[in-house]
Amino acid sequence: MLAQLHSSKCFRSKGKLTGSSKGCASPRRVPFARGPQQLSAWPQWWPAINNSTAATTSEQASKAAPEIHDPASTSGTGSADGSGPMTLTVSVVESISSISAQEWDAVACSCAPAPAMPAVTSSTTAPSSSSSATSGSGSEIFPYVQHAFLAALEASGSAQRDSGWGPRHVVVRDGTGQLVGCCPLYVKSHSYGEYVFDQSWANYSVQLGRPYYPKLQCCVPFTPCTGPRLMVKGGLPPGTRRAVLQSLGKALISIADASGVSSLHVTFNTAEEWEVLGDLGFLQRTGIQFHWENPGYSNFEDFLSTLKQSKRKSIRQERKSMEKQGLRIARLPGSELGAEQWDKFYSFYLSTVDKRWGTAYLTREFFHMIGETMPDQVLLAAAYDRNDNDALVAGALNLVGSHALFGRNWGCEREYRNLHFELCYYTALEEAIARGLPRVEAGAQGEHKLQRGYLPALTYSSHYIRDPYLRSAVSRFLQRERLEMDYTLQALTLQSSPYTQELTLQALRDKLQAYSGALSLDLTASWEDSSSGGSSSSSSS
Repeated sequence: MLAQLHSSKCFRSKGKLTGSSKGCASPRRVPFARGPQQLSAWPQWWPAINNSTAATTSEQASKAAPEIHDPASTSGTGSADGSGPMTLTVSVVESISSISAQEWDAVACSCAPAPAMPAVTSSTTAPSSSSSATSGSGSEIFPYVQHAFLAALEASGSAQRDSGWGPRHVVVRDGTGQLVGCCPLYVKSHSYGEYVFDQSWANYSVQLGRPYYPKLQCCVPFTPCTGPRLMVKGGLPPGTRRAVLQSLGKALISIADASGVSSLHVTFNTAEEWEVLGDLGFLQRTGIQFHWENPGYSNFEDFLSTLKQSKRKSIRQERKSMEKQGLRIARLPGSELGAEQWDKFYSFYLSTVDKRWGTAYLTREFFHMIGETMPDQVLLAAAYDRNDNDALVAGALNLVGSHALFGRNWGCEREYRNLHFELCYYTALEEAIARGLPRVEAGAQGEHKLQRGYLPALTYSSHYIRDPYLRSAVSRFLQRERLEMDYTLQALTLQSSPYTQELTLQALRDKLQAYSGALSLDLTASWEDSSSGGSSSSSSS
């Protein structure tokens, strides 16, 4: 049974971490490719889900959208300021446009406490305190959970019913009607565009004689970036915040049960959400991405000084190859990107899709929309070929948050040596240093990121599976997989980190402390013992 769950290429190969979705890919997006099971199931289950959620909207006390009271009281109404007992009413909307951008973003932009800047671990100079990136109201802003980004996905046709994503967003209001919680939710007929792979679960479910689709997915479509999914308005008293978070979790369970879907998946969520949903009975899963952390570097050379000599030399050579090939690198904010540049970038995006035999999930209109509606949170790392009349030949799209830069899509017109590394990694690091951002998340997959300064980081996902037989099998699989993830995170850090030994150990200790609720292994002591007497070069090259 576990072997069947473990066999998919979407999980791993021969016990090694594989970020690849090869074997799960489908042709170009129009019409959207679906397997025989999805095609046959779609017309049957969509009206049932639609009727269920329509009832939820009109009858807020129904099973799919119950009234959930603050545990501190059993009756009465109140407001989110904590002045009295609060009744929370949950409902479902079928489009992000049903909620005003101001109301949604008041929650989305205040729901996540801002992380502290990591302690400086080298002789670096911290960014100026005037940096707008790290200043603000004490909340971290994630651009892809904001109204403009989600609206662009829907309005452009990227995430809609015809592409297998049916919006069913959950909103929580207090007794005065104020929005205090929300989460992006979709009814799905497939597992594409999620980056937390469950295709082998679907296959095993079919073997059990139980359809896996439709399912519910709480996520940001096509966006494997970590951050809040069950969003609770900032400024609430701790007890009230916890109650709203639990209300969202319980509402998701009720919606899944009432709708008759096979399962509900909350992906790339926060550690806090992971723990709360675990207490509510969700299965807990971890994954690995590669993130870069900024302890306060003053410039790129300052970053290089923390690496082993061989890694510094390799990165410098890769960057010098840009000039040798006649390439000019530029960082372009969204305000400087017009229709011509977005059309060009879309052609790069399609080129990458074709090379990887993937699916073009995002439409041309999507890129135009985010450029128009959120220009301050869009950054394009661009390459121009001086040997071709300074033509734009490649680009890497980044989303700019208050405390992180999120790498998203990349593509090029023709092949250039090391250009992918320059645009997706090194240019992103330079931008983060210039803005004083604490981290860069370069998206899913890629152990090649390790030697360029990106270290393994845990990601979280939570899974509610209704069928007891499938749930039992998946639960046992996840227990074994989490041990693998624990080992992989630490082994990759200790064995493949490009940083000096001292900085590597400190980085891993910090991670072990941050992930204390999710990890069950600690390899640092044994590694220190085996490495005693060794040294890592820190001399300049």
